[in-house]
Amino acid sequence: MLCLTAAVIDHYRPGFRRIESVDYGISAAQQTNRGLATTSAVLSYVGKPFTTMKDGRWQSVYGWQDMHAKRYPELGIRLFGNCDIPDLDLFPSRYPEIRTMRFAAGHELKILHFGTWMLSWLVRIGLIRSLADHSEKLLRLAFVFDRLGSSRSGFHMYLAGVGTDGSPRQARFYLIARSGHGPYIPCMPAILLARKLARDAIQTRGAMPCVDLISLDEYLAALKGLDISVVSDSVDA
Repeated sequence: MLCLTAAVIDHYRPGFRRIESVDYGISAAQQTNRGLATTSAVLSYVGKPFTTMKDGRWQSVYGWQDMHAKRYPELGIRLFGNCDIPDLDLFPSRYPEIRTMRFAAGHELKILHFGTWMLSWLVRIGLIRSLADHSEKLLRLAFVFDRLGSSRSGFHMYLAGVGTDGSPRQARFYLIARSGHGPYIPCMPAILLARKLARDAIQTRGAMPCVDLISLDEYLAALKGLDISVVSDSVDA
């Protein structure tokens, strides 16, 4: 998601004198393809500490805790918890004006989200070493609830700070994916970069973070034809 999240921030950044906080996340559809490797990766940090930038300093948070809700266009209220991703390490140096960052993810079904939150406490207090050890069983259990969910997922990013005129400013960006098309969103950068490399449109080579390579307009253009909608606004607070 690093390619998308950086592209969204870069797109809105000219409208701000200073971006002070970024709050974003992913709400997965219950009826979507999910494999054991991805499940194990997510469960590996549930209940475990990691650091993120809060109020201008590095602070520890715990995976899948700090449960909070966001209201999405079309999708309604979805629950979220802390998630550890590369952005949390890379963005403070890329965007030094940002004082607070939070990335979160959540299940579509509130009962599953609440269950994972409860399990995070068992890990945090040491009763369970790691939920990754139980990935296969938990994945099978999650599939039982598929009939209660949908194929609609979402991504949100809220930016807040000071506008170019010195007044408080906010921007909100959503992607709403239907028909199980949510997984296409994180895959798209690989396709776009392969095309650019094939026509020698990227001069830089080697391993690097996927930033400054694809603009938000390019990203969204590649999603056309899929059952994915963009909802965005930018307002003075």
